[in-house]
Amino acid sequence: LYVIITKGKPEDGWDESTIELFLHELAIMDSNNFLGNCGVGEREGRVASGLVARRHYRLIHGIGRSGDISAVQPKAAGSSLLNKLTNSVVLDIIKLAGVRTVTNCFVVPMATGMSLTLCFLTLRHKRPKAKYIIWPRIDQKSCFKSMITAGFEPVVIENVLEGDELRTDIQAVEAKIKALGAENILCVHSTTSCFAPRVPDRLEELAVICASYDIPHIVNNAYGVQSSKCMHLIQQGARVGRIDAFVQSLDKNFMVPVGGAVIAGFSESFIQEISKMYPGRASASPSLDVLITLLSLGTSGYKQLLKERKEMFSYLSSELKKLADIHNERLLDTPHNPISLAMSLKNLDENNDAAVTQLGSMLFTRQVSGARVVPCGSVQTVNNYTFKGFMSHANDYPCAYLNAASAIGIKKQDVDVFIKRLDKCLKTSRKEAKKENSVNEISNSNTGTEQLEE
Repeated sequence: LYVIITKGKPEDGWDESTIELFLHELAIMDSNNFLGNCGVGEREGRVASGLVARRHYRLIHGIGRSGDISAVQPKAAGSSLLNKLTNSVVLDIIKLAGVRTVTNCFVVPMATGMSLTLCFLTLRHKRPKAKYIIWPRIDQKSCFKSMITAGFEPVVIENVLEGDELRTDIQAVEAKIKALGAENILCVHSTTSCFAPRVPDRLEELAVICASYDIPHIVNNAYGVQSSKCMHLIQQGARVGRIDAFVQSLDKNFMVPVGGAVIAGFSESFIQEISKMYPGRASASPSLDVLITLLSLGTSGYKQLLKERKEMFSYLSSELKKLADIHNERLLDTPHNPISLAMSLKNLDENNDAAVTQLGSMLFTRQVSGARVVPCGSVQTVNNYTFKGFMSHANDYPCAYLNAASAIGIKKQDVDVFIKRLDKCLKTSRKEAKKENSVNEISNSNTGTEQLEE
């Protein structure tokens, strides 16, 4: 405990018995674990199941108080200390990952989408006249719904195609701000981590625009902590312009169960405002999970994971390019995306309309998870907004494609098995497409003969 309070996160990871001893020491500071404790209130940390109590290391009270998720709870000193320590350790990791001037952060027991909503609701009190959020398009439902849930109207800015990449249309963003009026805009809602061929938004340019028009800027950094490039964009955006807060997922960046996020920023007071906007107390589970994980890894362990991820991205890119060449496809050129890759499926799409979506099903049934197959021209309605070419981040992307990502924790074996199974699926798809085309040709030929006979 002394080491963490005085020196921050440990350089070398702790073993499990040390971590458990540390958590038990925190737990005995909570009133529900006092010998002879007499609880007569409605919330006394009573737990009926021993299994549940042990799973939470008897840290039952959660974090925060009814009016502030970051406040200290007097009868839960251990849980409150755990919360403070977790926020401190995570702040160090964010600095280590590349955002050196971040001043404050807190772990919130909600995933990225709801955490973004919390940011927007906090801004509502600062900009009561505002009803619009400027949003460079990214086809991912939760970040879109986060704006709707907060009660605002998303203003979708279509991306610009530059080579294979889909990039931020800076001119369209500024034109829309002028058309709507800066005072009517709650914020610009940008994105770093995303599926190729979309690439991270031009954060520096957006941050400059936000500063010049005095408009807040919220960044969806969902799985960007693991990427030095994404973190560098945030750092640079804050240096040259305005970024009010950036939000990242715990599970995607720290390999813990789904259910938590980190809200961070460069103004300590604004991040505190967001934390005070959260109504009531909250579960300590996300904080507990990430603290255990980072204590077990240590600084050196997390750095090693970041290094391995970057190496696996290069390896995945190389292997996917080889496979694309074999199948007369190509690895799309998306150098600005540091995590996700895309391989064209143009030949498959031209041979058979259904072959692209069928490939996705084939991969899933062969236990390949995470690969996304994106056909051309799909249309989807989300909260009464209709998106053409949904999942491709554009109305008319030139080709169908397949996504694969190199995320933290990926191993060489994952890449090798994926490439092998994808190769087999592509061969099978091409055979089936040829067979179906042959059947269609015979059918058309027979129909033509019958017409002549008639």
